[in-house]
Amino acid sequence: MYQLAAILESFKMRLRNDEGATAVEYGLMVGLIAAVIVATVVTLGGQLNTEFQKITAQL
Repeated sequence: MYQLAAILESFKMRLRNDEGATAVEYGLMVGLIAAVIVATVVTLGGQLNTEFQKITAQL
């Protein structure tokens, strides 16, 4: 009887587990960070290219 109660308690704890929600939240944060990095690279990419061309021309 004790084993059955332990198994039922284990199932209850698994149902209450919220790790899935946490994984989704981390996934959203990683996606947002990646989008910010891409936007920054696109924005600064042209400016950096111009600066490197100036340096190359001076060399």
